[in-house]
Amino acid sequence: MSDSSYLDWPFLQADQRELKAGLDQWCEKNSELLNPDMGAGQSGLDAACRGLVSLLAKGGWLTHAVPESGGDVDQQLDVRSLCLLRETLAYHSGLADFCFAMQGLGSGPISLFGNPELRAEFLPSVATGNSIAAFALSEKQAGSDVSAIATRAENDGDHYVLNGEKTWISNAGLADFYTVFARTGEAPGVKGLSAFVVTADTPGLTVSERINVIAPHPLGTLYFENCRVPARHMLAAPGQGFQVAMATLDVFRTTVAAAALGFARRAYDETLTHVLNRELFGAPLAELQMTQAAIADMLVDIDTSALLVYRSAWAKDSGQSRVTREAAMAKLHATEQAQQVIDHAVQLFGGLGVTSGQVVERLYREIRSLRIYEGASEVQKVIIARHEYNRLTGPG
Repeated sequence: MSDSSYLDWPFLQADQRELKAGLDQWCEKNSELLNPDMGAGQSGLDAACRGLVSLLAKGGWLTHAVPESGGDVDQQLDVRSLCLLRETLAYHSGLADFCFAMQGLGSGPISLFGNPELRAEFLPSVATGNSIAAFALSEKQAGSDVSAIATRAENDGDHYVLNGEKTWISNAGLADFYTVFARTGEAPGVKGLSAFVVTADTPGLTVSERINVIAPHPLGTLYFENCRVPARHMLAAPGQGFQVAMATLDVFRTTVAAAALGFARRAYDETLTHVLNRELFGAPLAELQMTQAAIADMLVDIDTSALLVYRSAWAKDSGQSRVTREAAMAKLHATEQAQQVIDHAVQLFGGLGVTSGQVVERLYREIRSLRIYEGASEVQKVIIARHEYNRLTGPG
């Protein structure tokens, strides 16, 4: 039932269209495995995520989350492919999309900034599913305000010693390695941050808390106490951690928008089936003008989101060095409008829409966090406005 006409837009290439078609078929074939029964507690959730990472690896999909060759710095991430994959996975399974996305985001800084040795050491095992990756940026007092990061990394010869805490970290307690951002003090604010790859078995690194959220995902708090990290595990140069983080988010923020688009498309398809088959006052629910108005709003929201998502991804793939503005616009619009599309779906389903186990009820819980993580909607508005000011007046 899904409308696939957007795949003919000039933003996309034939091989990317074939990639999406192949994943759709694979997801249909593996539908039950993509939506496992997690049971209760963190152990069931962790087992489900490990199983999904393994499943995605066996399907060959994780190879798209890292450059084609682990040691080749000339290979680049294909953002349009990442977006199509996330949109498709989100349509079929929110948790599978999460697992795929974190393999990309957690290893993304290594893909973009790692030297050949680090890329060869960490990336192949991400693609095969033998390693689970995580991205550790947020802190209790430094969520959207990266300049307020307090975790410190002190130089000690051929090591850095990390002390501090990170929270709201996806895959905390599950990951085999973390990309960690810490203050090395070359300058005030964001200019004094650096990025490190920290393996989960490093002495001094502990998971101090696991966090439960409305749509179950592995989430927690990391604590660093005199955690010694080899200096060779630094990404880029000292003081360039902010650039590493922002360039990584430039890529993966657009894919968050794509996941939201996948959620919205699934909600729309579920709703269309429902209103065409549900009778009310002797006629299909679809014949009511208010239903038709909701369907129209949903379609407009989906198409405008898709245009912004694939415009941003196309710009990055076409060689634009930074797409901060485009990615922010895509994430802001797609996540906010997906929330509206899914809310329409729940409303049109009536009581079924808030019944546990229904697809639209799950989507209602899944979409909410996308408006917050990797930069809340309010932060995206600030980014967009500042870029517009800079366009008119120059940086300042």
